[in-house]
Amino acid sequence: MSRPTADSIEQPFGWVIVAASLAMITMAVATNYLIVVGIKPMAESMDWPRWVTSSAYSALTIGSGVGGILIGLWTDNRGIGGPLALAAVSIGGGTMLISRLEDPVLMLAACFVFLGMFGNGAVFSPLIANATRWFDRRRGIAVAIVMGGQNLAGAVWAPLFRHGIETYGWRDTWFAYGCFAMAMILPLSLLLRRRPPVAPAGTPTPVERHAVATSLSPLAAQGLLCAAIIGCCVAMAMPLVHVAAYCSDLGYGLDEGAQVLSLLLACGFVSRLGFGWLADRIGGLKTIFIGAAMQAVALALFTFIDSLAGLYLIAALFGLVFGGIVPSYALATRQLFPARQAAARIGVIFMAGYIGMGGGGALGGVIFDLTLDYKIAFTVGVVFNVVNLLCLSLILARRTPDRPLAAQPAV
Repeated sequence: MSRPTADSIEQPFGWVIVAASLAMITMAVATNYLIVVGIKPMAESMDWPRWVTSSAYSALTIGSGVGGILIGLWTDNRGIGGPLALAAVSIGGGTMLISRLEDPVLMLAACFVFLGMFGNGAVFSPLIANATRWFDRRRGIAVAIVMGGQNLAGAVWAPLFRHGIETYGWRDTWFAYGCFAMAMILPLSLLLRRRPPVAPAGTPTPVERHAVATSLSPLAAQGLLCAAIIGCCVAMAMPLVHVAAYCSDLGYGLDEGAQVLSLLLACGFVSRLGFGWLADRIGGLKTIFIGAAMQAVALALFTFIDSLAGLYLIAALFGLVFGGIVPSYALATRQLFPARQAAARIGVIFMAGYIGMGGGGALGGVIFDLTLDYKIAFTVGVVFNVVNLLCLSLILARRTPDRPLAAQPAV
């Protein structure tokens, strides 16, 4: 196996890490789509208002953010093997447990702890931070592939969950997936235990690509990135969480809604690869801004179009523009901050993203319950997207390109 060289740390096994990380994130994030596809059937079968089942998504995502910070610190100190084994048990066991719960409070708590904090929280941010340490030249495309598991999870699992819920009910579908997830994630955790490469002793450390300095303090820069990703993810969550229910409310059925969601997420996976390629050339900050601007336009189109053909078209367009945004926040973090802080800072920023996704999912449900109109929810999402663009503009405006961060190590 090749070793890291003075000008790059990359080696072929890094792509094995990428493939295994993609598979694990696809399995872990599938729990999100158990909720998304089941929002309406779960609410109807349990006689709950829709904000309760959409809040299960919020509990999962916010728990994931909390876990990403805490378990990111664990990963930095002890490696990634232990956290991933914990995730396998938590996701598998938690999904099976939730399938048997009757109380909405207990369900929300279980989603927060088992699927969120110790489940996705032990997988998502730690795996992304780990992937950034295996690459310096092709980090953008590597991170994009790993995070593509978010989209692949929906594209693959959403139709399967829809079939399972319609055929066997949501409880049996959740239980069956819990068994399968535990059996798949545990072996993957063993493959991913290897430590990332380091440059040989005594060789120059590669300079971080696209590193920039800013006149903002580290706290202000991180705060603006957190505010930006919250605005971005609130907007993103509106169609991601509610498009299946929206299609059903328009009279097209849960099957068509799941297909629209699957198309959106499949296009998002393609988008991540394209935006990863772009980020390797212009950096994460500029890539975020371009993607966020296009996302605002695509989201606005949901408020004007309600034909089935139009929904398929807008879902594909939204997928092609939103998919590469979130991975670019990890790359922007590496641009702005030292690599030794990567896991913790990426965890904090993704925590803010989870707050945005969870808050956006719940907010969409609340707006629907109050107005019975998802188009108003989509409009509110566009407003949050504009706030996102303003925060990014402040960071870009305070760059000091005459003082690049040449001393930042790449790993």
